[in-house]
Amino acid sequence: MIKKKISKIFVPLDGSKNSVRGLETAITLARNCGATITGFYSIYAPPHSEFKGIGSVENALNREIKKFMKEAKTISAENGIVFTDKIARGEIGYNIIKASHGKAKYDMIVMGSRGRSNTKEIFFGSVSNYVIHTSKIPVIIVK
Repeated sequence: MIKKKISKIFVPLDGSKNSVRGLETAITLARNCGATITGFYSIYAPPHSEFKGIGSVENALNREIKKFMKEAKTISAENGIVFTDKIARGEIGYNIIKASHGKAKYDMIVMGSRGRSNTKEIFFGSVSNYVIHTSKIPVIIVK
């Protein structure tokens, strides 16, 4: 008999095709398990940057994120899944682990293998690699 029920799925999103595939996989899992989904968008922001974001660029990014999260919520709702969203700023991998291992007690993380990334990932490894090796809950990587 299965003791662990999947009721809350954490899905990091970044607007890329792979993150959408991760969401679609999470929706399939959620439908089969009767689970809810939390979509999480983390915006990379250096910890001690002297550069403050240019208002118009930051506003455009925020509009793009809200539009994408609304589309994700619509896709989920069309498939009968409850979808909530969260947005954070900072180091992306760290934010994913912090949010998914917090008070909400998620049962698993489902994420795309490659998303929008910056050049440093070539040298230091990808966000999905970081999440796989740091997470204490199951992680499904979707290609």
